[in-house]
Amino acid sequence: MAIFNDDEQERIRKAIEGAEKHTSGQLRVCIEKTCSENVLDRAAKYFHQLDMHKTKLRNGVLIYVATADQKFAIIGDAGINKVVPENFWDDTKEDMLEHFKQGNIVEGIVTGLEIAGDHLQKFFPHESGDTNELPDDIAFMDGE
Repeated sequence: MAIFNDDEQERIRKAIEGAEKHTSGQLRVCIEKTCSENVLDRAAKYFHQLDMHKTKLRNGVLIYVATADQKFAIIGDAGINKVVPENFWDDTKEDMLEHFKQGNIVEGIVTGLEIAGDHLQKFFPHESGDTNELPDDIAFMDGE
């Protein structure tokens, strides 16, 4: 059984595409049902597995969600972490969590992507010649 239907997946993909129009930052969404370890460790594992650390400016961002376990994390690469304040993702997480609490997972993810794009635009504005270095589709993992 799919976690999201085709329309929901397309909505998330378009949110990634839309956010990346304003920033050179590279956004990805990683979804699985269960998370068998610390959520930040799990997100970091997938960040590397998805080669997100290989972007030119090291400005990849992963939004990781374990739907059944109701866990999520936002991981930014080294280039981002060098220039942003320590609590950079806090408001993004809070806004996402409000949607998640109401059972609106897709809306929470889309909101997170929009906010991330807005935040990253300040530090990594989109410039002519920027290329999309990472896929915009959702990375579905097996949850083991």
